[in-house]
Amino acid sequence: FSQLVRMPMSFFSKNTAAELNSRISADITQIGDTLTTGIAEFLRQFLIIVGGVTMICLISWKLALLMLAVVPPIALIAVFYGRKIRAHSRNVQDRVADSNIIVGESMMGISNVKSFTNEAYEIDRYRTATGKIVEAAIRYALSRGTFFSFIIFCLFGSIILIVWSGVQMTVHHELSAGEMLQFMFYTLFVSASIGGIPEQYAQIQRAVGASERIMEILDEVPESVSEQLKAPGLNRLTGNVSFNNVSFSYPSRKDFTVLKAISFEVKAGETIALVGPSGSGKSTLAGLLLRFYDPSSGQISFDRKEAREYDLTDLRQNMAIVPQDVLLFGGTIRDNIAYGRPGASQDDIIEASKKANAFEFIETFPDKFDTLVGDRGIQLSGGQRQRIAIARAVLKDPAILILDEATSSLDSESERLVQEALDKLMVGRTSFVIAHRLSTIRNADKIVVIEKGLVREMGNHAELMLLENGLYRSLSQLQFQPSFAESAPTVG
Repeated sequence: FSQLVRMPMSFFSKNTAAELNSRISADITQIGDTLTTGIAEFLRQFLIIVGGVTMICLISWKLALLMLAVVPPIALIAVFYGRKIRAHSRNVQDRVADSNIIVGESMMGISNVKSFTNEAYEIDRYRTATGKIVEAAIRYALSRGTFFSFIIFCLFGSIILIVWSGVQMTVHHELSAGEMLQFMFYTLFVSASIGGIPEQYAQIQRAVGASERIMEILDEVPESVSEQLKAPGLNRLTGNVSFNNVSFSYPSRKDFTVLKAISFEVKAGETIALVGPSGSGKSTLAGLLLRFYDPSSGQISFDRKEAREYDLTDLRQNMAIVPQDVLLFGGTIRDNIAYGRPGASQDDIIEASKKANAFEFIETFPDKFDTLVGDRGIQLSGGQRQRIAIARAVLKDPAILILDEATSSLDSESERLVQEALDKLMVGRTSFVIAHRLSTIRNADKIVVIEKGLVREMGNHAELMLLENGLYRSLSQLQFQPSFAESAPTVG
């Protein structure tokens, strides 16, 4: 888990949450069972075999040689065949992970499943996934069954051969009756242990397959973030930010350039609005600020120092984001506000909630700050979740604030309350505001208009409205003025 939470965002773009959860639960359980019982049982059987063979050597070196001539080749074949079993085992675990992905997606998006009446579709999707598990499991079972049958046939056939040889030696007086009885006794011990070895060996092979999946995660290179909580404000930024010819492509789509030679400067305390059509690269800029990704070329500087020169934890502690789709954790309101600064006092939490216009609605709940918000905050309305997120940002007291469509999905009253809270939060901080509603950013110190990854225009509201065929002006006219069809006189 420590490794997972320190992985870069590019890792999570390639691996789903449900698949990673499967590795943490199913694979580690498999390894744990093997380490606690499987290996111990394997060692017990192995020691009995070694001890039994040793005693047989003391009774008759001829019988011991016969046993050693037969058993090692069979063991080598078992090792070779065990690799195939491991491959089948891993395939089963991969198919189980795929089915867990479907379960995770369906449960997280259950409202969408029901609103689109797609229960039957999801059931069929899961049935197909579990069908693949069955197919893989049958192949795995057949390989195990073949393996066990071969081993048992060969080993017990070998034991019968050895016992027959021992009887012949007794008949010819090469062994006494007592030695033959001891030989039979030790042979029974060895044969019972040899019969149990394949099952334990197969379990170890399953654990090795699970270990390979776990090691894939452990071998990844994590971000250099601290695992210990750091006191906030120790290395506080002033808030100056500059983009210098920044270009960027996502690691999973390197052939598509999202941002192209972006350059602009932001002074400490300024409010910068990022506007443009959907898909133009506004949210990608926010991700680069937080160093979720590094630019493909160019550089981002904070207080005239290149971003990569900062400790990643120190840099992100100077920032806070209020996203459009707020994720609350399934604890209390207090827990979710305190997430901005773990260990904050109750007075600080209350003060933050007041600045976020959240205190009044929190006080209406019977449990007040101890109210459980439910899975992903489902017990609260959209406006309430946004204000909890703002309180979280207030408590963090960042030097740089990122607002990503923070009011776009709210009704008018909620938008008013949230906007008031945001206005308070933005005072004295460098603020990046991503907005489709241009009415919320008219007072921004600088508006950067981005289209298809390029900076098309830059200036304040008044300056951009003077541009004759400007993109910002056309977007503003679309939002604030009625269409030609609505305003034109009726003809005929």
